[in-house]
Amino acid sequence: MSRTLVVIGNGMVGHRLVEAVRASEGGAGWRVVVLAEEDRPAYDRVALSSYVDSWDPDALLLPGSDYAGDGGVELRLADPAATIDTANRLVTTASGVVQPYDALVFATGSRPFVPPVTGSDLPGCFVYRTIDDLDEIRRAAGAARSGAGRASGVVVGGGLLGLEAAKALRELGLSPHVVELAPRLMPLQVDQGGGALLARLVGRLGVSVHTGTSVASIDRNGSRLLASLADGTELDTDLVVFAAGIRPRDELAREAGLATGERGGILVDDHCRTGVPGVYAVGECAAVDGTCYGLVAPGYAMAEAVAAQLTAGGDEHAGEVAAFAGADTATKLKLLGVDVASFGDAHGEGADALEVVVNDPVAGTYKKLVVSDTGGTGATGDGGATLLGGVLVGDTAEFTSLRTLVGRALPGDPVGILAPETGSGGGVGVDALPADAQVCSCNAVTKGQITDAITEGGCCTVPELKACTGAGTGCGSCVPVLGKLLDSCGVEQSTALCEHFEQSRAELFEIVATTGIASFGELISRYGTGRGCAVCKPAVASILASQGNGHILEGEQATLQDTNDRFLANMQRNGTYSVVPRVPGGEITPEKLIVIGEVAREFGLYTKITGGQRVDLFGATVDQLPAIWRRLVDAGFESGHAYGKALRTVKSCVGSTWCRYGVQDSVGLAVELELRYRGLRAPHKIKAAVSGCARECAEAQSKDFGVIATEKGWNLYVAGNGGMMPRHADLLVSDVDYETLVRLIDRFLMFYIRTADRLQRTARWLEEMDGGLDHLREVIVDDSLGICDELDAAMAAHIDNYVDEWQAVLSDPDKLARFTSFVNAPEAPDPTISFRTEREQPVPVLLPSPEVR
Repeated sequence: MSRTLVVIGNGMVGHRLVEAVRASEGGAGWRVVVLAEEDRPAYDRVALSSYVDSWDPDALLLPGSDYAGDGGVELRLADPAATIDTANRLVTTASGVVQPYDALVFATGSRPFVPPVTGSDLPGCFVYRTIDDLDEIRRAAGAARSGAGRASGVVVGGGLLGLEAAKALRELGLSPHVVELAPRLMPLQVDQGGGALLARLVGRLGVSVHTGTSVASIDRNGSRLLASLADGTELDTDLVVFAAGIRPRDELAREAGLATGERGGILVDDHCRTGVPGVYAVGECAAVDGTCYGLVAPGYAMAEAVAAQLTAGGDEHAGEVAAFAGADTATKLKLLGVDVASFGDAHGEGADALEVVVNDPVAGTYKKLVVSDTGGTGATGDGGATLLGGVLVGDTAEFTSLRTLVGRALPGDPVGILAPETGSGGGVGVDALPADAQVCSCNAVTKGQITDAITEGGCCTVPELKACTGAGTGCGSCVPVLGKLLDSCGVEQSTALCEHFEQSRAELFEIVATTGIASFGELISRYGTGRGCAVCKPAVASILASQGNGHILEGEQATLQDTNDRFLANMQRNGTYSVVPRVPGGEITPEKLIVIGEVAREFGLYTKITGGQRVDLFGATVDQLPAIWRRLVDAGFESGHAYGKALRTVKSCVGSTWCRYGVQDSVGLAVELELRYRGLRAPHKIKAAVSGCARECAEAQSKDFGVIATEKGWNLYVAGNGGMMPRHADLLVSDVDYETLVRLIDRFLMFYIRTADRLQRTARWLEEMDGGLDHLREVIVDDSLGICDELDAAMAAHIDNYVDEWQAVLSDPDKLARFTSFVNAPEAPDPTISFRTEREQPVPVLLPSPEVR
């Protein structure tokens, strides 16, 4: 007979516990009931700040967190536990349900700490903890932006949460102030030197930093708030966000008679057991031997330990399974675009600690290793110093390797490890890591387990290693090391485009560029094998198009295209197509708007404003496309390339033309850039934006390239993107003039097209580039490879040879002949498509085929 496990809390740690129980051999003997406070399944709180990029709560959901199809798990949303009767093993929920249990696990997490500040309960004061909190902040920020004057926000707390909150406010168009009581930002993670650089770097990004002080009071100031600081500073602001730390949510356990720690938290032993049989606590609410951990990795380790006990038989079998062995409190984050990491004894608090610091404020990097030289053979002797901890700001490339060496001898001179170009070392290679070094702290995966998966398990790729070991499936910071371990084990990672070409896409690009090959047939006959496939044909078609080899539907090229490029429109789920005319920079005349409306009405199309400031027309059949294009082209429109791996849009705010905060003409620049790069074929789609001031209303830092106006010129950001794996763009250059800006964007795009892999966005391309942003800057700014003239010439050729793809079809009868629904009845509409009306617009419905009807 199955037993009942009740899990109170539905955060990341609670979800990991349920997963671990269900995945275990003994998990089938448990029925799991999860009592959730929020009305949505478990989501990734670590990535909460990315919610601002999409405002899509579903994008944060943890895989499988709704437990759909798992009859062994009952998830009760918005029905938290209210009282607990440990004597009778009963939990009563907020809705009055009485739930018996055989085992009970507290996974209640923590709550935001709000300092005792007068006025902290006023409207306009928020905490930063949940999706609902961010929704409230978003509404308040929107109201603030609509008022008079520059909108701003104050964040109380300069730690991890505080800087994430500041980023969110900045993304919402507010000018953020960060107030931190300690003398530096992130006082728990970085030291004074690292904190000083961090403050300088985030200050450049428009964040005002106030350290060594606190918010004394908050008062109403008309329609706004007045935050008075202890040092006498007064901040006139629109909202205040408290992100000053967390406190364990232990009140329910305390009311049930469970012991709690002096500083809060449910007291548990190293097996996460409370003093009551059958009751456990994991995550931020648990005080293991009196210590609470505010990171997700220790919580995961606790969840695994409790799951192992439960599936092994409970408390009485605790000694048979591994206990919670402590926590790796190392952290690596990108805060406001600045890389920050700390690990081990970051502050050098040990008795024998020595600090080795390499501080380069010009490059914007700060690196410190804390070592021990108790044996006299470390930093000052002949042997390797023992690594105790470290701090990295601005450059965290060595984080994973260094973190795994904490407590072990360094493989070389500390200065050489931090600055290989000046010291006698050479960084930390994966060969220097011992087999028991933990490479993935999120899932406690060692180097030995990974190498065994390679040498004995046959894993040959990073995705295979992820699936086999679980490494790299948490925060992802260890993924680069997985690739290095494959190389170290002698596994040659193929860069071949597909089975028909042993060359990579970048190599094929160089072949086409240097030989002048203008067809797929010639390329595969000379450099490949077979007839090609759905992988190499579109990839080569893109390469040929980027080299100016005519219209994509010209001759052989037409046979290489995928469905969207074949019809110059995006196929939708019901077989119809969408049409997106180009609207450069989002700027459009009333006359053109009227034409779009008339076309939509005439052809019965569904209309939708896109996120790229264009109008999408849905529901066109193949035979209707040329007629729609004709109407649009005659009105001055052209293809927006929404169907292609090409430049999509250059989004803009209204800039200095209209906005009282704008310092440059963002609309004019966006129009110029979109017309300059229109039709540019690339390994993947390209999105861009131009913001007229630091308020960043065009969201330029989430684009493949983004431009932000400054008082002195323009800042250029590169390799950002939203989507499933959001990435904040990196600042390439700042305060440059117009000519320099355009020249660097030209080179950035052409270097990307020349060297990226198939279907690789600029974000992943830069992440996987040896040397990263520094190398990119050397290539396109300093011309270290001597190819800038080639890149400039390639862009000039693209601009000179641009032809609108829609217009080219309309002027060519042979191309027009492709756009028929049926060869033998070119005028007949598709009989399987009908339309219904939703929100006063036509929405297509796929009807059953005639045979079914």
